[in-house]
Amino acid sequence: MMSKQRYKNVWDAIEETAAEAESMRLRSVLMIALRDYIEREGLSQAEAARRMGVSQPRISDLMRGKIALFGIDSLVNMLAAVGLHIEAKVYDAA
Repeated sequence: MMSKQRYKNVWDAIEETAAEAESMRLRSVLMIALRDYIEREGLSQAEAARRMGVSQPRISDLMRGKIALFGIDSLVNMLAAVGLHIEAKVYDAA
């Protein structure tokens, strides 16, 4: 019989370490914010790329959720390029 485990989020379930899970969680939040911005502004991928200082294929990867291709630094740079501000909260894990 297989035991059922409960996880706080999907990343905890699929990543090997807590650090990897946290990195993936943060990257996913940043990617969603960028995708939402692009959709809210009605931007084409080419225009989004121009504003963010990246290539159009990079925006395509973002829109398709290719999270493994993005580091936190590059996502922060893309957010800053379009004038989006990031606030961080650090707290003890439950």
